[in-house]
Amino acid sequence: MSRKQKETRYIVWTLIKTRSSPQRRYAVALLVSVLALELAGWLGHGMEQNSSPLFLVAVMVSTWYGGLGPGLVTTVLTAVSVDYYLSRSASAFLLDLNSALRLGSFALAALVITFLTSSRQRAEKTLRKQREWLRTTVLSIGDGVIVTDAQGCVTFMNPVAQSLTGWKGEEAIGKSLAEVFKIVNEKACATVENPVTKVIQEGSGVELAGHTLLMARNGAQIPIDDSAAPIKDENNKIVGVVLVFRDITQRRQAEEERTRLLAREQTARAEAELANQTKDEFLATVSHELRSPLNSILGWARLLRAGDLDPATSARALETIERNGRLQAQIVDDLLDVSRIIMGKLQLDVRPIELPPVVHAALDSVRPAAAAKGIRLATEFDPVAGLISGDPNRLQQIIWNLLSNAIRFTPKDGRVTVRLIRAGSNVQIQVNDTGKGISAEFLPFVFDRFRQADSGSTRRSGGLGLGLSIVRHLVEMHGGTIQAESSGEGQGSTFTVNFPLLAIRRFPEHVPEIDAGQAHLAGDQKSGSGDGPRALAGLCALVVEDQADARELLTRVLQNSGATVKAVPSAAEALAVLEPLQPDILISDIGMPNEDGYALIRRVRALEADRGGQLPAVALTAYASEADRKQALAAGFQMHLPKPVEPAELVTAVASLAKREKKLNW
Repeated sequence: MSRKQKETRYIVWTLIKTRSSPQRRYAVALLVSVLALELAGWLGHGMEQNSSPLFLVAVMVSTWYGGLGPGLVTTVLTAVSVDYYLSRSASAFLLDLNSALRLGSFALAALVITFLTSSRQRAEKTLRKQREWLRTTVLSIGDGVIVTDAQGCVTFMNPVAQSLTGWKGEEAIGKSLAEVFKIVNEKACATVENPVTKVIQEGSGVELAGHTLLMARNGAQIPIDDSAAPIKDENNKIVGVVLVFRDITQRRQAEEERTRLLAREQTARAEAELANQTKDEFLATVSHELRSPLNSILGWARLLRAGDLDPATSARALETIERNGRLQAQIVDDLLDVSRIIMGKLQLDVRPIELPPVVHAALDSVRPAAAAKGIRLATEFDPVAGLISGDPNRLQQIIWNLLSNAIRFTPKDGRVTVRLIRAGSNVQIQVNDTGKGISAEFLPFVFDRFRQADSGSTRRSGGLGLGLSIVRHLVEMHGGTIQAESSGEGQGSTFTVNFPLLAIRRFPEHVPEIDAGQAHLAGDQKSGSGDGPRALAGLCALVVEDQADARELLTRVLQNSGATVKAVPSAAEALAVLEPLQPDILISDIGMPNEDGYALIRRVRALEADRGGQLPAVALTAYASEADRKQALAAGFQMHLPKPVEPAELVTAVASLAKREKKLNW
């Protein structure tokens, strides 16, 4: 082969490898024609009569490479070449009949080859494009795709399938699908039937049951959702199976999160409904508990006012009125304590305390109630149980509430036992009763606020359901613990309180006295002053109270202790009589129409000293919170007393304030 022929073949081969533009395709057709002509010339004179096959091959190559247009160009060029050879053999380009027939046959054959080759080339090109589109689609799809043959061996895996299964494509090709695609049932942990087998058996697509886990090659377990379908040929024969699957981990997590949110919303709704129901029951209970004693108070008061009662009945009426008044005061105190607890404003006056005196005081306060039901109070005391750090009034409130609760739920002729013992590093108080007990269902909620075992209109015991919740909070404020135990209904109950001992044992010189503000807890039945009936002798008091009954009561209490009293219903009248009267002390309500007690005391403090500007003042009010006390003192009052007030407490407070101010003036 000549150097020129080698260069021509190289150029043709390069153009074939780099075919792209129409110019190159037609150039290839031209070069193929020239190459065929040179080969014919190189083969010699023997080809003059048999050059047609070589030129037909050139037409076929040109059409296969370039398409119909380049094939027709090659057909024309080769036909000219054939005509050249035939004419040369027929001398002087004059064709005989035989040569003309040969030339026509060649041209016809070349055209047929051109059209056939171009049609096949177009079909192959179309098929190639379809395959390339299908391949691109499968490679870019977000689901895993595995294709098998009819025997279930892998023939193709897209990148997603490779990533999920852990198998590389070249490793998986030819392997059984059961080896590459291992799946188990999530609930039963059993191997799931190969989907290829099901498709081949049923001859149609299948979707695998839910809760399927893909066992990846690296051991990971991936929840998937999958389906399989048969691949059929033109004869409807199954030649393979395509399997499509996807990772549903995120969808599963979203469903679980949605389920959790739904459960949380249902729980919150149930809690809100329960809270709303509890609130309604509590309001109904408050109304009942306030109205019941009020009915007794008003009823006996009307009978007393009629004057038709004998002395014994009158005494019992007064006792009933006083007892129900104390009951209402206790309800109000409980509500205020709960309010302070919720607002975090409940404070303790902490000091070293021996518990026996406090327990005895609480026992003395409940003895009348126990005696009325024939309940025996038993005690077991360790006299040297130890000192604790606490508020004596709040400690007595804890014990009083536990004892009252035990007596309330213990039937007649029952027994309530109080134990005070040393238990390790704690002082332990136990209150045990033989009462109705606590059901196992209600026991976990016994210290919850506003919760009662029987909260309906048919309940057998009174109360607001606040006492035990207050007790628990007070115990925890003292650093202690409380627990309730009961063997069930009718088996009685035991409440155990533990307080930590003081690290250093120090005995106080005397047992602290219970604050007068908590005197109703100790069952103090006294009236008047602890200093005698003339504790306020020579004292002139100005009382400002808009309610006539309360005004009359205050006047009577102060006068019984020796004071001279001027009582007025409003702040304006108080200011009018203040300078002429020159009282020794001012006792004023806060909530009054037109002008309240705060405005009154500010106007008093604005006066000069000789006109009453420095007059000692006591705020006597139903606004009993800690914030109200601070506001009263900030406004100018020296003392704050919450209603209802014990007569003895009022007299003691007035006497102490008057004496203190007198000493300061000296």
